[in-house]
Amino acid sequence: MDLDLRKLRYFVAVAEHGHFGRAAAALYIAQPVLSRQVLALEKELGATLLTRTTRSVELTPAGEQLLQDARGLFVIVDNTVRRVLETDRGVERLVVGFAPGLHVGEAVRAFTAEHPAVEVDLVPVKWWEKAAPLYDGRVDVAYLRRPFDESALRVVAVGTEEKVACLPATHPLARRHQITMSDLDGQTILDAHSRRTSSVEEKFELIAAGHGIALVPAGVAASYTRPDLVSLVVTDLAPVDTCIAVARGRREHRIRAFVTTAIDVLHTHEERLSVVE
Repeated sequence: MDLDLRKLRYFVAVAEHGHFGRAAAALYIAQPVLSRQVLALEKELGATLLTRTTRSVELTPAGEQLLQDARGLFVIVDNTVRRVLETDRGVERLVVGFAPGLHVGEAVRAFTAEHPAVEVDLVPVKWWEKAAPLYDGRVDVAYLRRPFDESALRVVAVGTEEKVACLPATHPLARRHQITMSDLDGQTILDAHSRRTSSVEEKFELIAAGHGIALVPAGVAASYTRPDLVSLVVTDLAPVDTCIAVARGRREHRIRAFVTTAIDVLHTHEERLSVVE
């Protein structure tokens, strides 16, 4: 079956507002029209999406799933439309994503010097998103750390990065130069299993407040230095790969050119770091 995107947007508005009247006002349509459209969507899908009361609506499990998937679908649709319109206007744009603590500026400068007509946008990739912006089209190419889902991507490793333990400056281990994982026995490790955080800043604030420690890539720790935290190399932790990744189906010249430049520049950068260290 074909999903009607207009009806899907109507459903998302109702789900996010939790009320037909407020959703209708936000969409600038009459409430009865909105109700009929959402009912028609439920009928087409053969699933109940909302539990309705006189005061509000609640999502059913099927509605929760549709809301989650619809948001991702709209991102894909919106980015597809953007690329079509830019191509029609003759605009060449490259959107480059980068993970926290990874610096892609040098590669962008080198690419821009060779391709000055291409407009380059830089998009930070949240730590929990990993490769998602490549899959939904928000970015054309990304500088990431493994692991992430590589099933539909072309990935080239360009270097490695140590992981460090980030802990309060008052911690008993804080005066050490390096540690091993055995030194962390009994410590509260802040990760996605113990306490999910929405940002690196939130995680570091929790560490400073004494709620635990975190194992993070060295680049992340270096980008968020603060006097009340210290970072120690964990000698028996395997380093993580840093990679350039692009969706397999993306063959545009500007993307291929940037990947070539980024691999060359970032490999060189890694070699310079190894010489300095």
